[in-house]
Amino acid sequence: MKRAIFPGSFDPFTKGHLSILMRALPLFDQIIVAVGQNSDKSPMTPTMQRIARLDDLFKNEPKVSVIQYSGLTMDFCKAQNAKFIIRGLRNAQDFNYEQPIAQTNLALGSVETIFFSAEPQLSHLSSTIARDIAKHGGEIQSFLPDIIK
Repeated sequence: MKRAIFPGSFDPFTKGHLSILMRALPLFDQIIVAVGQNSDKSPMTPTMQRIARLDDLFKNEPKVSVIQYSGLTMDFCKAQNAKFIIRGLRNAQDFNYEQPIAQTNLALGSVETIFFSAEPQLSHLSSTIARDIAKHGGEIQSFLPDIIK
């Protein structure tokens, strides 16, 4: 079974995240959306609420499950018997950040990272920007899948 982990804080889960996951779906037997807590970020939405919304979003997709995790993504991959990590890339900065992590995961745990380029019309989206806009009273609904709104 080809099992992949799609890790992130997903606070919020954007149309960009959804695009990456849906494009990865045909390649794997199972994708686990791994909702983690990023200690460098202040969450906008409680973790359990994010998980409930994602469960609802993917309720009709049997190949997708949503699980909370903490600690190293590599350790979570081992615990879930996943040999792949899915990551989205919006730009060169994302690649420069993700590449050494991917190389380390491969060297330490034989976990391969599969990169998906963001669709051009979604490449400007990030959870960080959406949170900042929301924090200041701005409109972020157009960035989010309907169920997440």
